[in-house]
Amino acid sequence: MDLNLFKVFDAVYRANSLTEAAKDLHITQPAVSNALARLREHFDDPLFVRRGRSIAPTPLADSIAGDISNSLITLQESLHRGQEFNPSTSKRQFVISMGDPTEFIALPELTSQLQLQAPGIRLQSQRLVRDQLSRQLISGEVSMAVDIPQSLDSSIQQQFLFKDQLCVLMRKDHPLSAQTLTLKHYLNAGHISVSGRSRGTVLEDTTLNRKGLNRDIIFRGQSYYSASHIIAKSDLLLTLPRHLALRFQQFLPLHIAALPLKIPALEMMMYWHRSATNDTAHEWLRNCIQKIIAQHGDGAQPE
Repeated sequence: MDLNLFKVFDAVYRANSLTEAAKDLHITQPAVSNALARLREHFDDPLFVRRGRSIAPTPLADSIAGDISNSLITLQESLHRGQEFNPSTSKRQFVISMGDPTEFIALPELTSQLQLQAPGIRLQSQRLVRDQLSRQLISGEVSMAVDIPQSLDSSIQQQFLFKDQLCVLMRKDHPLSAQTLTLKHYLNAGHISVSGRSRGTVLEDTTLNRKGLNRDIIFRGQSYYSASHIIAKSDLLLTLPRHLALRFQQFLPLHIAALPLKIPALEMMMYWHRSATNDTAHEWLRNCIQKIIAQHGDGAQPE
């Protein structure tokens, strides 16, 4: 039995789609169909049946899926344990998925560190897509991710990185900078909202909406970095994590005020698939990121 057939089965089972499985495996859809045909012949079972626009596993497929997934993970872990890792000579490539705030803090230092200690390692930063994260980590499309706490597949490992409070950023000579920022001042001002999504509310608006309150969002953008430059030349306010505000204040004439709204501290986690837990290169990179965030997070609070 060709072990690659089980990789195809695992990909199809998790994606519930031949097309998505082909993308994850970087092969053609006919190749996926051919592999399934061989498995169906071996097990004398259709394994997957059409259900609307997707496919669903048969009872037999459900019964063997866990064993196949665990076996593939065990094989992958065995390969990692058999590989010696030397940062100075490694040619590994990693794809890291993280949001704009973490990328701004972590990647400059990480890239500098890699150039000194591991010049052969190559990195790719990829925008985080939450509803695809489990699939991307399982398939290996993403090596690791940094994001807020969330519910992912049971095969995804996680590690706490830091927590941070939200604050309000405004230009240094803003009319509100000379006084304590009250909720009334906050609601009467114009705001910039930052989100990687094109629609939907952000955390501070969700909290306000629960109280029956709304703020005036003049501009919605994707980057805190761009937003910080906009508020430096306007009367708008920007709500953001404190460690970012402290960074922006280093090179722009900005004032930081306490957020007049009770919101729990934001937590950030690192995620990876459990097959990479004992991969010495992967572990080395995870430790690098954790140390960088702990040392350079400024306003953030490491655990």
